[in-house]
Amino acid sequence: MPKSRLSAALYLLLVFLSGALVGTFAYRLYSMRTVSAGMPQQPRPTPEERRHHYVEDLTSRTKMDDAQVAKLNQILDEAKASFIQLNGKLKAEGEAIQNHQVEEINTILRPDQQAAYAVFRAEREKLRQQRAKQLNK
Repeated sequence: MPKSRLSAALYLLLVFLSGALVGTFAYRLYSMRTVSAGMPQQPRPTPEERRHHYVEDLTSRTKMDDAQVAKLNQILDEAKASFIQLNGKLKAEGEAIQNHQVEEINTILRPDQQAAYAVFRAEREKLRQQRAKQLNK
């Protein structure tokens, strides 16, 4: 092979390899998550902190006076109590529906199947509690 063909082949190989290298690097940059950059994650604010920030922000933007801020806090307290009451009702209704479901399933199962179903439900409940703990962390 003459020298010019050899150098042309080397240049072509060099261009191909540099393109592959640049493409790999660009793909890695493109697909990298910004969250994985190693920055520490800030803790979530507590409900009290969120409420304080909400009241403070709303007060400064609307230029509320002290009487209005007091009424706002009263409104927020009433809404919070209503949500807590509603959550309790929903939880009780959900448990009633779930208990009815369990009873209905038990009616279609034989006694040996009912025992296996009880074990199955206990395992599912344990998994649910583990997931709830992980979400509350």
